[in-house]
Amino acid sequence: MGYQGQPPLIPLQRDLDDRETLVSEHEHSRKSCQSAAVFNVVNSIIGSGIIGLPYSMKQAGFPLGILLLFWVSYITDFSLILLIKGGALSGTDSYQSLVNKTFGFPGYLLLSVLQFLYPFIAMISYNIIAGDTLSKVFQRIPGVDPENVFIGRHFIIVLSTVTFTLPLSLYRDIAKLGKISFISTILTVVILGIVMTRAISLGPHIPKMEDAWVFAKPNAIQAVGVMSFAFICHHNCFLVYGSLEEATVAKWSRIIHMSILVSVFICVLFATCGYLTFTGFTQGDLFENYCRSDDLVTFGRFCYGITVILTYPIECFVTREVIANVFFGGTLSSFFHVLITVVIIMIATLVSLLIDCLGIVLELNGVLCAAPLIFIIPSACYLKLSEEPRTHSDKIVSCVMLPIGAVVMIFGFIMAITNPQDCTHGQEMFYCFPDNVSFTNISDSHFQLTTQ
Repeated sequence: MGYQGQPPLIPLQRDLDDRETLVSEHEHSRKSCQSAAVFNVVNSIIGSGIIGLPYSMKQAGFPLGILLLFWVSYITDFSLILLIKGGALSGTDSYQSLVNKTFGFPGYLLLSVLQFLYPFIAMISYNIIAGDTLSKVFQRIPGVDPENVFIGRHFIIVLSTVTFTLPLSLYRDIAKLGKISFISTILTVVILGIVMTRAISLGPHIPKMEDAWVFAKPNAIQAVGVMSFAFICHHNCFLVYGSLEEATVAKWSRIIHMSILVSVFICVLFATCGYLTFTGFTQGDLFENYCRSDDLVTFGRFCYGITVILTYPIECFVTREVIANVFFGGTLSSFFHVLITVVIIMIATLVSLLIDCLGIVLELNGVLCAAPLIFIIPSACYLKLSEEPRTHSDKIVSCVMLPIGAVVMIFGFIMAITNPQDCTHGQEMFYCFPDNVSFTNISDSHFQLTTQ
């Protein structure tokens, strides 16, 4: 991205009050190494959004979808470095303070709303995934009644919140989540292996739609929204950057390049194998495509449920920081730290108990929150702060990102509302009953009937 050759910039310094929102009173000096930062960034990217990437291939057309996935990963890499460079240029150490210094209080409020909504909605989606996937896992235990309330999605959401996500979210130091992020990344690799295995063993037995290999489809903008949701981690990049020892833009660039390289490798494999298995039948939640009797996929569901539970606290860190910055001047006492964390998680849990369709959550969060956070705001801040000539590569890319982000945001929202994806939550697909359904001459209308 052009930053490695520059001399290291002076690290962004946090004053004592800001550090207290991130670091325990007894461990102010604790910093994370580069590997922990890489795992935190990768874990933030490889969250609930990855499960919708095969569906984005169906929306955009497989060849165009792969190209768009690489393009979104490049823009993510570029904008994450651009944000930290903008912070160095303005002398700020958070996304909010950067926008506040660049565009004043109105920009600060707008960003605060977006930066709160994105991770908060992500927390809701994580709860939905945990409840859906783990309930199917427990139903496969021999002797367990599928109607037992203790293996239902509502009970699992509450149980996982009380026993795992709430305690982990009460940490004040994001560096402590490095090992947890490493575990989550390993589990994601296991899930990828399962999806690849089923692409080989199950894919040939699933009928292919007539338009399965069309280069491009009209819903490509919606696909970009899903991909943006999968890749965004801008809302917590300053948190991870601040946890680094001797943080510089050059070091941050190396971390981001490595993180994006790992993430795009996993995402492309996941999207390709998932789509090649089910093509036109691919759903917003890929695990809804697999049959409940598939024990290997059941293990994959278990791993994915654990992964999103471990990713949840990173999103909670960001929502809490936004509230601390807007209402408490960036500093939270121990009492308000606990109180705000509990309130945020309680509200997210209640909402997730009322919603069971993941697809629309991913799409709307992608186009309304992720697109401006990735494309629009980092570019606008850098263009206003930088004194580089207009022909500088960073300014040229920023000028291109701005209108593209606006198009994705506006038209993506319109298409998500007017052309919502089908939600076949909890329903077995027709190919799970081969004795009752013929695989020949499968049509769209037949697919709708069998899933209903």
